[in-house]
Amino acid sequence: MTGSRADYGLLKRLMKLIDADPEMKLQIIVTGSHLSSKHGLTYKEIEEDGFQISFKIDIIEHIIDAQSTARAMSKSQNEITKILIEIKPDLMVVLGDRYEILSAVISALLSGVPVAHIHGGEITTGAIDDAIRNAITKMSHLHFTATEISKNRVIQMGEIPSNTFNFGGLGVDALQSFNFLSQEEVEKNLEKKFGKKNLLVTYHPETISKKSASEQIQILLDALSLKKEINLIFTGVNTDPGSDEISTAINQFVQSNSNAKYYPSLGQNLYLSTLFYCDGVVGNSSSGILEVPTLKKATINIGNRQCGREMAESVISCELESSLISESIDKIYSENFKKILSKATNPYGSGGASLNIYKSIKGHDYQNLLIKKLN
Repeated sequence: MTGSRADYGLLKRLMKLIDADPEMKLQIIVTGSHLSSKHGLTYKEIEEDGFQISFKIDIIEHIIDAQSTARAMSKSQNEITKILIEIKPDLMVVLGDRYEILSAVISALLSGVPVAHIHGGEITTGAIDDAIRNAITKMSHLHFTATEISKNRVIQMGEIPSNTFNFGGLGVDALQSFNFLSQEEVEKNLEKKFGKKNLLVTYHPETISKKSASEQIQILLDALSLKKEINLIFTGVNTDPGSDEISTAINQFVQSNSNAKYYPSLGQNLYLSTLFYCDGVVGNSSSGILEVPTLKKATINIGNRQCGREMAESVISCELESSLISESIDKIYSENFKKILSKATNPYGSGGASLNIYKSIKGHDYQNLLIKKLN
């Protein structure tokens, strides 16, 4: 089950292992922003990677508030339940904490389908994702966490210890097995040359905040407007309420700042390759926490969206204030911080999670998973 470019990028290696196993059958349900033209129709990337999509569920409408989000969830739950009754899968594999994933897991619970949940047990107090993630955990049967702290947290929630594993984060796998494009190839795809200083910027709405999405993004843009000497590469926002206001503000910003450019979706290959040639990332995307430290790149983590996650030394967290964001950007170019970067390690492991999860799900008796959970 995949609902966005973010979870697909992490799941891809696991999907390839399952698809290549003659004793296993991979069936892919695609929904969420994958099917949105505004977000780049990223389902095409899945097909370009050689996968056959089994089902597409278009739930994206104009997501502007709680009601529109709830309608999208309702449609997703209804359609996925129909699919599960039809195909009767042995296991549903999901990752993360998005609302479309919650809908899928509710459908699985009602349909008697065991669930394997990846990246549970984490904390992000600045978004409703935190509650969604915990709800998914309680409805899941196999748990693959990214750190030992997360594993212990899942067990503390009452989940069965023998069904809870810490194999590390899938983002580390993505980087270790990745063939980066050359700088010339990246510049050609971006239609933009790198400068002496380059930053990748991704900002999503804080779904638990007193500030509106428009106010949030304007604070960030005010700080970035002072950095004329830095190339700013903006990537697309997710489908939470407030995303339209953020993308509109970014588009207006790039029109009046020649050092900035906006891309609704880069796709995983171009995103990771662009990151490779940048000095770091700015914003509040989980990628800056889970993946970027592996490349020894800086992360400026803004606001509360990722608050609670375990973070590497390469991550600078700052409040959503223009002056603090500006100071943090200056800091990553200091000699002292460059020394910190060189020694930083990623708390989400050193790789191998995809293979270990594949081996684990292949070796489990799924029917017994259901019985144990019910008992």
